[in-house]
Amino acid sequence: MKIKLTIFIVFISITGFAQTSFLKEAVTKLDKALTTADTTTLKQLLHKDLSYGHSNAWIENKVEMIHHLASGKISYNKIENKDFIWTAAKDWVTVRSTASIDYVLDGKAGALNLHILQVWIKTNRGWQLLARQSTKIEDKH
Repeated sequence: MKIKLTIFIVFISITGFAQTSFLKEAVTKLDKALTTADTTTLKQLLHKDLSYGHSNAWIENKVEMIHHLASGKISYNKIENKDFIWTAAKDWVTVRSTASIDYVLDGKAGALNLHILQVWIKTNRGWQLLARQSTKIEDKH
């Protein structure tokens, strides 16, 4: 009985590690797709019911987000995520992080430090971003 329990625990640990590995890859792919305006990759990574919330209260769906990126309304020069916290269930994961982002919106450059919450769900197309919300980290100076 102890051997079966040990095998089960090892299997669960390996499965959890594999999921985290796939999700880290998905988050990295998302950041790269945003900085390179790779709409093909975004179409795969973004869920059809996406809600993408920015720190200024602007919310985009999947079609709007891809259109705004492809048209140049918004572009990302740099996205650096760190301090990841993962909470996983069977078919969904929340990912919290902090990020430094350099962007251009409507021709005006800007830089932000953000707290970000992403909700990823496992679909028949792989892991897809369902929701994202960010809030500014205020400078304490």
